[in-house]
Amino acid sequence: MFASDIGIDLGTATVLIYVKGRGVVLDEPSIVAIDTETKGVLAVGDEAQRMVGRTPGNITILRPLKDGVISYCDYTEEMLKRFLRRVIKHTIFKPRVLVCVPSGITDVEERAIIDAACNAGASKAYIIEEPVAAAIGAGIDISLPHGNMIVDIGGGTTDVAVISMNDVTVSASIKVAGNKFDDVLIKYVRNKHRILIGDGTAERVKKEIGSVCMEEGDEDKTVEVKGRCLMTGLPKTITLKTSETVEAFSECASHIVDAIKSVLERTPPELVGDIFRDGITMTGGGSLLKGLDTLIAKSTGIPVRIADDAVRCVVFGTGKELDSLSYRQDGILNIARQTR
Repeated sequence: MFASDIGIDLGTATVLIYVKGRGVVLDEPSIVAIDTETKGVLAVGDEAQRMVGRTPGNITILRPLKDGVISYCDYTEEMLKRFLRRVIKHTIFKPRVLVCVPSGITDVEERAIIDAACNAGASKAYIIEEPVAAAIGAGIDISLPHGNMIVDIGGGTTDVAVISMNDVTVSASIKVAGNKFDDVLIKYVRNKHRILIGDGTAERVKKEIGSVCMEEGDEDKTVEVKGRCLMTGLPKTITLKTSETVEAFSECASHIVDAIKSVLERTPPELVGDIFRDGITMTGGGSLLKGLDTLIAKSTGIPVRIADDAVRCVVFGTGKELDSLSYRQDGILNIARQTR
């Protein structure tokens, strides 16, 4: 049986895999469980996620990717190997793999991802920038001589790009995204309430009541949060409000707005006109944070829309781009940088 081409959204928080002809076949956390004595990988993805906070001293849980790039090459390769084995069973030939990367990736980081994909079982590895894949996945025709602004907020990075005629005209990539919002909320609760909460609790609060702005008439929602009191060391329950998350998230949200303004300032006037007329498209899980689209629209004066199925836009765009692999030169290349 021949192997199908595969698209991978290799994210800091989640790995999504798209197999040509089958669609999205894998959506799991990008984490691994490591035996600290042997340094071997015990589990990856959902299986490793179930171990978080419940492991003995000889097992540690880590993310092999940080801020959208590889931090632990060996563990990233092993994670990819195990994921690929699940989705390409009973195949004779190795698949071609298209991997999404942040727009600000360096040549060294790009090489690390290509090597990891090849060592994990790909016959050839190709690279596509996340904003390009996100735009394609959001249903935007990027082949036209027309300016389209994409703001892709993932787990580790926020990528802002203006795309025209199949290429990125202006872009910026900052290491402020979903995970950073969790981190600042943990810090806020620790400093204000003297309570230590975990990553899972912070993410739950962010999704349930989190917001980056509140308008007159908005409900100040509440949620109960359990953590460890830093004064007594004992469990303690507190109540957090939406208004507190606005305070906690303000700096991160400002960084994202500043990155968007920076890209707009460097964009050619003709393309800026297109963006002002058609608006900004937001993708990625971080785009779902309440109030972020409103804040960006108010700060820039440009209408903002959140793409349908924003979380999977990048992997859907990667899947669509698989159709073009056969028409491109053999070997390793960055699709987003090749003239069509």
